[in-house]
Amino acid sequence: MKKPTRFLLVVLLLTFGLLLVACGGGGAAEPTAAPTDEPAANEAEEAPTEEAMEEAPTEEAMEETPTEEAMEEAELMSVAAPECGPGQILSAIEAVDELTVVFTLCQPDPAFEARIAFSAFAIQPAEHLEATGGGGELLERPIGTGPYMLREWVRGDSVVMERFDDYWGEPAIAQTAVLRWQSDGAARLLELQSGNVDMVASVSPGDYETVQGDANLQFVLNPNPNIFYVGMTNTFEPFNDVRVRQAIAMGIDRQRIADNFYPDGSEVASHFTPCSIVNACNGEAWYEFDPEAARALLEEAGYGDGFETSIFYRDVPRGYLPEPNQIAVEIQTQLAENLNITANIEVMESGAFLQESSAGNLNGIHLLGWLGDFPHMTNFLDFHFNRNNTQWGDAYPEIYEPLEEAAQLADPDAAAPLYEQANNAIRELVPMVPIVHAGAADAALASLGGAYTPPFGSTEFAALDPGDDDLVYMQGAEPVSLYCGDETDGESFRACDQIVETLLTYARDSGDIVPALATGCEANEDLTVWTCALREGVLFHDGSTFDANDVVTSLATGIDAANPLHVGNSGVFEYFSYLWGGLWNAPPAEE
Repeated sequence: MKKPTRFLLVVLLLTFGLLLVACGGGGAAEPTAAPTDEPAANEAEEAPTEEAMEEAPTEEAMEETPTEEAMEEAELMSVAAPECGPGQILSAIEAVDELTVVFTLCQPDPAFEARIAFSAFAIQPAEHLEATGGGGELLERPIGTGPYMLREWVRGDSVVMERFDDYWGEPAIAQTAVLRWQSDGAARLLELQSGNVDMVASVSPGDYETVQGDANLQFVLNPNPNIFYVGMTNTFEPFNDVRVRQAIAMGIDRQRIADNFYPDGSEVASHFTPCSIVNACNGEAWYEFDPEAARALLEEAGYGDGFETSIFYRDVPRGYLPEPNQIAVEIQTQLAENLNITANIEVMESGAFLQESSAGNLNGIHLLGWLGDFPHMTNFLDFHFNRNNTQWGDAYPEIYEPLEEAAQLADPDAAAPLYEQANNAIRELVPMVPIVHAGAADAALASLGGAYTPPFGSTEFAALDPGDDDLVYMQGAEPVSLYCGDETDGESFRACDQIVETLLTYARDSGDIVPALATGCEANEDLTVWTCALREGVLFHDGSTFDANDVVTSLATGIDAANPLHVGNSGVFEYFSYLWGGLWNAPPAEE
């Protein structure tokens, strides 16, 4: 069904007004009798209603008048930032017609297409966002355009999806897709070996040989670039002293962690960003393991006898952190042995951990990582080290200023010295310690057709062939919510990605940017205006038609902190803030 438009309502009101005039309704209002189910006898014959109605312009005739053009233009949505602040990328979003959206930027952005393809920027019907108030039911009932639509989310057990038969693209192979979760890697593998699931995420490194040696299973390499790091927040003592942070950087034996807990193909990180990304490894390599130099720095900072702190993390296996409990204990042991630091382990619920670490509220060190979203330096460095990121406490201008300049350059060679400057500042200031770029793998039944893991984004359940009507996929944790505009965890994104879609997306095999809800986006000469042509005839799962206003509403909900629909789950909308250089109308930071 076509969604109602303001224009149609106006046409009806105009027609009704003409009818009132013909019936003598143009004067002052007169009291009327209460309406009845049946019209008064002979009322239509006695009143000149029929003649007036015949003379009134039809809807088709009015479509030819200038009035409709003006109304349609007035109906199209546009939103804009009050101003372009420092580091801000997105300035305005405008629906110029039903199938065209124009993005105006504050600065040139060669990575625009890679950003807009990211899962957090998926499109839902404007009416659904408005009906839910931007929160509440929206968190559990997304309405998208994807190959699967949500049937139900059974909290603590599964997310059940069914094939959307009116999908605009290649239809899903399996009628039903079920997403389940289990935090223990051995338990996930047992579910796979028992045939209860078709594919599992994040095989534990110790189980690689088991999977590779089982003829009933497939070993599926995960090519996604990643980083595991130990983070610190400079607004808490003693981490406000750079010498303490540098001591921890030198006092952790990262090679020992890689050797004992990561599979072949993993490597100790020389830089925060994996070297497969252009310009990633410009600048000096990270500190070598040197516990004596580390203890000397602690002595100089006044902590020669060590100190007590906490290690915060979530018990959720990820490609970058396959055994979180074991690795936490290893870091705890190394801090005690190498630096005389007593670190108490604090395991947190996944959603709370992500929210508190992002806000810079954890008084201690935290274990986190990153799975690459798109193949550009801005995805790794700009997300973590931009001026609006509170994860490390107070942001470091020595890092974010060269990043802001580099992000505007389309030529990688021109950006290279700026990324070298930023990488060297990260090494000097140590907001975190990069530990390892992990080799990772998933596993599937040998009978599962099309099993794969993409370099960027989520495995598309629609492409997997279980040989029957039901596909079951198991990951490490339950989604935090199903409104991924305001989430950051991969477990939520994997669920969302089956249901909602973005304007562009990442190719399954290469990670290249390819069309999705938009057939393409074109930039002006200086890369400050991007025009996206939308795909025609796309339907949402509720039967309504996808158009430009849905794009404007969906993205305005996230980017504009003053938007009444800017509610979400945590209300932080991290990806909107970090990938677009800050939220519009963001409230001032608390002192």
